[in-house]
Amino acid sequence: MIYNSTQFYAVIMAGGVGSRFWPVSTPDHPKQFHDMLGTGKSLLQQTFERLLPLIPENQILISTNDKYSDLCKHQLPHITDNQLVLEPTMRNTAPAILYAAVKIYAQNPDAVILIAPSDHWIDREDVFLDSLQLAFDKCSREDVLMTMGIVPTYPNTGYGYIQFQKDENQIKKVNRFTEKPNYENAVKFMESGEYLWNAGIFIWSAKSILKAFQTFLPQTYELFARGNAVYNTAGETAFIQSNYPEAENISVDYAILEKADNVYVLPVDMGWNDLGTWGALHQKLNQDAQKNAVVLAQTYFEEATGNMIRTAANKKVIIKGLSDYIVVDHEDVLMIIPRSDEQAIKELSQKIN
Repeated sequence: MIYNSTQFYAVIMAGGVGSRFWPVSTPDHPKQFHDMLGTGKSLLQQTFERLLPLIPENQILISTNDKYSDLCKHQLPHITDNQLVLEPTMRNTAPAILYAAVKIYAQNPDAVILIAPSDHWIDREDVFLDSLQLAFDKCSREDVLMTMGIVPTYPNTGYGYIQFQKDENQIKKVNRFTEKPNYENAVKFMESGEYLWNAGIFIWSAKSILKAFQTFLPQTYELFARGNAVYNTAGETAFIQSNYPEAENISVDYAILEKADNVYVLPVDMGWNDLGTWGALHQKLNQDAQKNAVVLAQTYFEEATGNMIRTAANKKVIIKGLSDYIVVDHEDVLMIIPRSDEQAIKELSQKIN
């Protein structure tokens, strides 16, 4: 089903560095601006296009660091400067979301807002859009804060979890959020049937989220409220440049969601992957019979299994006698590392750079 509503807005969160995807992802050109899947489109472009059946193009905002402004405009040439919510300095997700909320509220006090990561993958986009419509409907009627929870498929220790109240309702009341658990607890969460993965996908009305910030993060709320007269005007940039650095450095999960009592979750099974590491990308890509996955390269494998290969387009790569490795050739860096050691990539990139 195709929807469209002038009440619906989206904020795509595109300010992260994606250091676990080094050497492709760098502070100057993070992963969301790369074609990580070899589709011909960046993750940001895919995320933007995914929302268009439901949300008007001019009501999709991009929240990112101001140094990525040109990258955003190059990849999304139809967006206006007013669709860019630019952070002059990194202050985590709560200030970024609050900034977008006051800006949207100034345009439309009845707005209902989706907060979506820029670098995730969704297989079943029809399920995502139908679930989003359901969440928008609830948030437009009620003072609630909603999230989409991913039905877990295995006891992943790299995700946060959402515990919900088990009942017959499609949309569940949230009991609590749990940060990345150890393996034993992740298994218990799976077995209980009461937990979902926290994908960082949020839905709420502009009124509800501003009310929550006023209640739970009052100093930062007042900081941004001082600019109510300048949002969406020529004076917005100067106000943000001057005041944004004073905002508290905190995530929206800690600042709002773990404190509020009107938080709900919609369980969804939409083929979601957060694409957070090379290993996650390996799982997402098509693999040959030996479980090798390739992006862009022209590869020849012999006695090789379980490898993740990414190079420049059409580069010929020969792999023999190698199993379960990540091989990434990007510009002046060649990285060859066991998949089991990919957690060391972030530290290695800091040492080398």
